[in-house]
Amino acid sequence: MEFPNSAAYPARYEQLRRHLQSHRYHWLVTGVAGFIGSSLLEALLGLNQKVTGIDNFSTGYRYNLDLVRESVGTDAWENFQFMPGDIRMLEDCVRACQGVDYVLHEAALGSVPRSLHDPILTNANNVTGFLNVLVAARDARVKRFVYAASSSTYGDHPGLPKVESAIGKPLSPYAVTKYVNELYADVFARCYEVESIGLRYFNVFGPRQDPNGAYASVIPQWIAALINEQPVNINGDGHTSRDFCFIDNVVQANLLAALSDNPRAVNQVYNVALNDRTSLNELYEMMRAELIESVPGLRDHRPQYRPFRDGDVRHSQADISKARELLGFEPTDRIRGGLKKTIAWYKEHLAVTC
Repeated sequence: MEFPNSAAYPARYEQLRRHLQSHRYHWLVTGVAGFIGSSLLEALLGLNQKVTGIDNFSTGYRYNLDLVRESVGTDAWENFQFMPGDIRMLEDCVRACQGVDYVLHEAALGSVPRSLHDPILTNANNVTGFLNVLVAARDARVKRFVYAASSSTYGDHPGLPKVESAIGKPLSPYAVTKYVNELYADVFARCYEVESIGLRYFNVFGPRQDPNGAYASVIPQWIAALINEQPVNINGDGHTSRDFCFIDNVVQANLLAALSDNPRAVNQVYNVALNDRTSLNELYEMMRAELIESVPGLRDHRPQYRPFRDGDVRHSQADISKARELLGFEPTDRIRGGLKKTIAWYKEHLAVTC
């Protein structure tokens, strides 16, 4: 992952990066072979941190770890210990948490459609697995437990932009599991004094995100299709909108959450996004415009429209003022800049991910 020059970082994040470059901590990243997990691994190793990672490769890939190793170099890679394991097994979680200062919990079974197809498997990973990691972190007395929450928690609440304190009824089993995560974290803070912070991600995208399979996210799936001049399918009329968030913003939020020294910031949940809305039609045109010079066949390319998908919300947009105020979070990459970086990466590496 390419980070901007230090001058481009927000003040609080730049201060944190300088601190990490001179202070080494031991981090656990669950789901380390996944898209977000491997991005966190890359950032931490680049800041001279010690990292343990756990993954069962159900949705993560070994080539993500290989790409991180190639990016950070041999010396930094020596600070990483990979631990094969499954968060559904408490003993694996206990083993992974030994000697850890901070936990970044990214392991989960994502996708609303997947949860509709198999709610039991989704629950086993996202609820039982989450509780196992949380218990192991409590018993290992980690300094802080930062976890991937989800914008799906807002459910059918109609308000825009989404504010952390106002949620509706869940629209999928996946949304139920991510809300249960927040409830467990809150209870563990009250009952066991476990410090935690939940990050409600909004439509994260970036390099190394899996473009394949029935549950692939829209951006990598469409990039791969456009590069190969294949059909792009849009669910609904294309006016559905999302707050798409580039991966570097997510990395920033995780590190700020883990090391925040603001007492008011702890045991909270935060939106991680841009406070922006992009329709699927707009997203398609941005991507086609970015690729049309290198793939001339896209001049006549048009999307194909399909029925709306069960469990999806019509519009999503995040209010990020709480993260700005309490964490010092300030996105560094907007949608167009993030797409430009992401597309450039897939043009070079698409063969690796297929």
